[in-house]
Amino acid sequence: MRSDTPRHQGQRLLLVQQLRERGISDERVLDAMSQVPRHLFLDSSFEQFAYRDAAFPIRAHQTISQPYTVAFQTEALRLQPGAKVLEIGTGSGYQAAVLAAMGFKVYTIERQKELFDFSKSLLRDLGYRVTQKFGDGYKGMPAFAPFDGILVTAAAPELPQDLLAQLRPDGRLIVPVGEVEQDQAMHAVWHDAANNRQEEVLGKFRFVPMLKDVDTGR
Repeated sequence: MRSDTPRHQGQRLLLVQQLRERGISDERVLDAMSQVPRHLFLDSSFEQFAYRDAAFPIRAHQTISQPYTVAFQTEALRLQPGAKVLEIGTGSGYQAAVLAAMGFKVYTIERQKELFDFSKSLLRDLGYRVTQKFGDGYKGMPAFAPFDGILVTAAAPELPQDLLAQLRPDGRLIVPVGEVEQDQAMHAVWHDAANNRQEEVLGKFRFVPMLKDVDTGR
């Protein structure tokens, strides 16, 4: 495995400062971002760019989200350490590592077998305790529900009802919604004390599409 050098660690501190300047204020999120070696979740050819606030291609024609997006979605969960979080779309495992570094109980599902195998090996080798599943993200992980928070890392055409059903009554769903040809709206969805569904649009982002079923790569 590639190493995590003092140079990488210094680059992460500079990145965290940029995130703070862009409005990320939860110090727990910033601390987690300062710990997780993002360069290890990228192909080595992109290592020199790993701590730029930018998205990059990864395996299976997918992308690793830019750090600001990872920090924004994580902060939007508004959860405390020990909370149970489901991530839809493991990708290379970077977002799951950030969630684990915050002390959450992390469950994550990935539909691309190549990414599932890569992230499972990497997260294990780095010591992150994450429960992973190869499967259709639209179905979530009902065997482990309910969750305090669900974070979706791909754009859904509409709010995924099966995922909403896997939230605790006071849980939060963070999901980008919209067509892939344009920016999508980041939605936060939760229920108030009277069990009425509340919804807020937090901003505009650009994600790869959320796809159904699984891809074994064969």
